Amino acid sequence: MSDEQTPRPVRLTAAAAVCAAEGLALVAGGLYMLVMGLLGRPDSPTQAETGGLTLIALGVIPLAAARGLLRRRGWSRGPAIITQLIALIPAWTLLRASGALIPLGVVVAAVALTGLVLLVNPTTARALGIGGTDA
Repeated sequence: MSDEQTPRPVRLTAAAAVCAAEGLALVAGGLYMLVMGLLGRPDSPTQAETGGLTLIALGVIPLAAARGLLRRRGWSRGPAIITQLIALIPAWTLLRASGALIPLGVVVAAVALTGLVLLVNPTTARALGIGGTDA
């Protein structure tokens, strides 16, 4: 199967978009924490800076997975699925909170579950060369 001859399935493109959005959100949150740690007045500047750098580093994983999904690299499905599973943890925490955090938890859970459904879909697996062939 040549990547140039067969069109990329919409589900694969959508899964890559979900991963890219998650990666960008993590990087944006990390940059915010880093800047606030450097320029703001946090309780613990070191903790804010370390947290920011950690979020930026974690954001690279789904961004790399998104790029791999777009390029139809089989390895990219694993990190993408792990990212979705890990996103369910803060979603659950937010859903158990109160006030405005609950809708945020709903959004995070919906995005993660959508990503999981797209990634475990047989069409996505075939497009990535995972599993058997139909012929």
